[in-house]
Amino acid sequence: MSHREGCEGCCGFLGRAFLGNGFRPLFLAAGLWAATVVPLWIAVWEGAIVFPGSGSPSLWHVHEMVFGYVGAALGGFLLTAVPNWTGRPPVRGASLAALALAWLAGRAAVWWGGELGFVAAAGIDLAYLAALTGLVGRDIVAARNWRNLPVLALLTLLLAANFLFHLSAADIADTGAAGTRLAVAAIVMMMSVIGGRIVPSFTRNWLPEPDRPKIAVPPTRFDRAALVLTAVALAAWVVSAPAQVTGSFLVAAGAANAIRLVRWRGWLTLGEPLVAVLHLGYLWLVAGLALLGVSMLGGQVTAALALHVLTIGAMGTMTLAVMTRAILGHTGRELRAGPGTVAIYGLATTSVLARCAFEIAPGAIPIWVTACFWFLAFAVFLALYAPPLFQPRRA
Repeated sequence: MSHREGCEGCCGFLGRAFLGNGFRPLFLAAGLWAATVVPLWIAVWEGAIVFPGSGSPSLWHVHEMVFGYVGAALGGFLLTAVPNWTGRPPVRGASLAALALAWLAGRAAVWWGGELGFVAAAGIDLAYLAALTGLVGRDIVAARNWRNLPVLALLTLLLAANFLFHLSAADIADTGAAGTRLAVAAIVMMMSVIGGRIVPSFTRNWLPEPDRPKIAVPPTRFDRAALVLTAVALAAWVVSAPAQVTGSFLVAAGAANAIRLVRWRGWLTLGEPLVAVLHLGYLWLVAGLALLGVSMLGGQVTAALALHVLTIGAMGTMTLAVMTRAILGHTGRELRAGPGTVAIYGLATTSVLARCAFEIAPGAIPIWVTACFWFLAFAVFLALYAPPLFQPRRA
């Protein structure tokens, strides 16, 4: 075999492995973008780089954290989970490569949106979420997997929120704040639904047999009621209902989700960080809902603090928890968190704590400290978890 044939065979083998599962290219994209976008935002914040896109740099920052980073992580999770939910074949090969490239094109289109114009920038960026929604919807409907229709509905809302961002960036309509609220609400609701399944399920699977019956397994009546309450609270927030009403619902939703979390007995999982971090991610969601409610009720909490608890805290921690576990499990590695993985979780937690400290006392801690811890968390993630994404599953 010639050297050229050997190289082509190796590249083809790596390509088949890398494009064989949705989590592989999209989790890699999520990690790379997370490690890039926050330092890039700090450079724009400090004036070292001029933002060339349309709209304000702060709107770009929010957009890329939600639709860039979380969008890629969510896509990787759904393209891996939906085949298990529906029994349908997974998206792989050229179709998966096209989807990943659509995500990448969206990042470039938003960054250079000022030069591209509204139609081109919005069309390119919306393509990824539109395709992902179509793929998920196709499989759910084909399999009559009606249990997961809420996931499809939330994806559709996320797509609508992205469109609102582009309208605002192009100065067509003042929809930036509404788009932010809708996007955060859709993702928080998705974490409430999906997290409410996987957190207790993985906890039960990890615990020794005598402790398993103690873990409440959703969906119980209480879980359904908590999800309805959370949906109502988030809807009131999205449509800017009266502050006292919205705040009361959000605090109640935080309390209901706190009860759910307690019922999953996360303190029993402290011996395995790979499981315990799922409870930590959900705890950030509980805190974020409650803090957002308190901010609307006139408490000594800013909405910005609550939103960063929901985004950096809940979304950041939960996506890292799911990505690390999925990569280990789906590449045939042991489901154990080594020292490096524990460091990832610790750095991410320090990042959100630093961001909270900045909101509470802006002069006490520079904002770049948050960026440093966030960057380090994803740098370690990429160092440990990028290589397995290119390798075939272990036997």
